[in-house]
Amino acid sequence: MQNSELAELLRRMAASDRDAFAAFYKALEKPVFRFIVSKMNDPHEAADIQHDVFMDIWRSAGRFEGRSTVKTWVFGIAYRKTMDHFRKHKRVDLTDEIDERVDDSPDAATCLATAQEAEHLRHCLDQLKPQHRAAVELAFYQDMTYSEIATVAEVPEGTIKTRVFHAKKLLLHCLSGRMEVRS
Repeated sequence: MQNSELAELLRRMAASDRDAFAAFYKALEKPVFRFIVSKMNDPHEAADIQHDVFMDIWRSAGRFEGRSTVKTWVFGIAYRKTMDHFRKHKRVDLTDEIDERVDDSPDAATCLATAQEAEHLRHCLDQLKPQHRAAVELAFYQDMTYSEIATVAEVPEGTIKTRVFHAKKLLLHCLSGRMEVRS
């Protein structure tokens, strides 16, 4: 569904149109759930968070200002709800220091092509910290730009570039180690 169609559904939702909410939910439920469950590794917790995300969207539909795409706005809500859950359950180390360097490494396709089997990649993604995994998944699976991801995560774009840089290095290290073991 196009951004303009999603924005129109939000406008209608702001006027309490339940049919618009049903169409909006149907359009975004699967990608939002996949995004959340990839961080939670628990479909029940992910479903609870997804419910909270869509309830927030229903309640705040009239506050969407169009400064980003609807999808970016929705994934921002999902990201914050997921991080809040981690913080509440003390599953995120918020004191982690990240070296601030711009990502000048090879493109994502080169990094991800290293994984010959999805099992290896999933294992290695699961080893990443939630913030790194979210940046990678939004960039490569949701095809968001660094700017859009920065909006979702509410951090500077440079931080996202750094997270992706470090995540790609960690993924390459993990994948090369797993590939050597399998050889």
